Amino acid sequence: MWGAPFSDHARTMLLLGSGELGKEVIIEAQRLGVRTIAVDRYEHAPAMQVAHESHVIDMLDAEALKSLIHQLKPDIIVPEIEAIATSALLELEEEGYHVVPTARAARLTMDREGIRRLAAEELGIPTADYRFADSLDSLKEAVKELGTPCVVKPLMSSSGKGQTVCRTLEDAEASWNAALEGARAKGAAVIVESFVRFDSEITLLTVRSVSGTIFCPPIGHIQKDGDYIESWQPHFISEQALQEAQNIARTITDALGGYGLFGVELFVTEQGILFSEVSPRPHDTGMVTMVTQDLSEFALHVRAILGFPVPSVHVLTPGASATLKADREGQSFTIGGVHEALEIPRTQIRIFGKPLSKPGRRMAVALSAEEDVETARIHAKKAASLLKVEWAE
Repeated sequence: MWGAPFSDHARTMLLLGSGELGKEVIIEAQRLGVRTIAVDRYEHAPAMQVAHESHVIDMLDAEALKSLIHQLKPDIIVPEIEAIATSALLELEEEGYHVVPTARAARLTMDREGIRRLAAEELGIPTADYRFADSLDSLKEAVKELGTPCVVKPLMSSSGKGQTVCRTLEDAEASWNAALEGARAKGAAVIVESFVRFDSEITLLTVRSVSGTIFCPPIGHIQKDGDYIESWQPHFISEQALQEAQNIARTITDALGGYGLFGVELFVTEQGILFSEVSPRPHDTGMVTMVTQDLSEFALHVRAILGFPVPSVHVLTPGASATLKADREGQSFTIGGVHEALEIPRTQIRIFGKPLSKPGRRMAVALSAEEDVETARIHAKKAASLLKVEWAE
C-alpha cells in the first residue's frame, strides 16, 4: 500500500512522453492514488495538463534524462514514446530503478531493427521479408532485392512518420529523404519491407501481469501514410487465425518480459498471420477500448505495471474510433463541431489539448459504441468529420 500523492509514502510514476495516450495513463494512475510526473520535450503536452508535476527536457539527451530521474527518484519509469535515450534507461535499471516493462524491452521496441531481428531471426516468428539500409545506395540495393512495391520506414519513428511505399527504383531517393525527415532520432538507417497483401491489419492488445498473460479481442484498423485514422473492436478473424495471432503475441511479449500492456500489430493474410511491430505500452488504435471494454487499455496497463491482478478483460459493446487531424501548423486554433458531433447517440469525444498543430497531427478522436461494429464505424467517422480545427483570422 502507499500514501496520498503528496505524502511521504506516495508511490510515484514518471512518464517519459506526454501525448494523448500518456494523458490517459496518468488519469488511470491517479485513480489508484499514484503521484504522477509527466516529461516531454515541449511545454503543456497533453499529459502534463493532468499530472501532479511536469518537466521539459530533451529525452534523447542521456545525461539530462539520468539527471532528472536521479533528482526525482520515481518508483516507476514509464516510456510512452520512442524518442528516448534507451542507453540511459539501461543504466538506470542497473541502478535499481523500475523501467516499464523492462529497459531491454524499451530499447528493442524503439528500434525497428532490434525488434525485427528478435522476432524473425531469434524467435522464428513469421514476418514480411526485409532488409536494412544505412545509405541511399544500400537502400537501392534492398529495393532491387525485394522488388517493388516495398515499404521504407525509419528505424525509429512513430505514427507513420517517414514511412513511404517505394513503387519504383526511381522512388528510392524520395523514400530515403522522407525517412530521414521523419526519423525520431539522429542517424541515417531504414528498414525496407516487402509489400504485404493482407486481408486485414489488427492490433492484439496483450497484457502481462501477476495473473499471467491475457488478450483483448482483436482491434481492426485502417492506416493512411502509416498512421491510424480509424479502428474498431471486435474485429472478426477465424478461430485458427486468432490462435496464431495469440501465439505470436505471447511469444514476442514473453521474450520482452516485464509487466504491462503491449500493442502487437499483425497482418492477417491468406497464408497466415505475419508479425509487424510491437509497442510495450498502450496503442493509438486501442483508444477504442475507452468505449468498448470494461477496462480500457490504459487501465489495464496501469494495473499490470503496478503489480495488481488482471484476471480478465471483456468487450461490453462493439465500438469504433475515428481521428481528427490538423492540416497546417500553428497555435491560434480551436476545435469546432463538438456540439454537432455529440448529437450522435452513444458517441464521445476526446480533445487532446495539444498546444501546437502540425499537418497530419492527431488533435482529437471520436468514439462511438453501437450494437454492431458497422454502425459504430459509421457513427465514429461521421462524428470525426463534424469536428474541425478552426483557425483564428
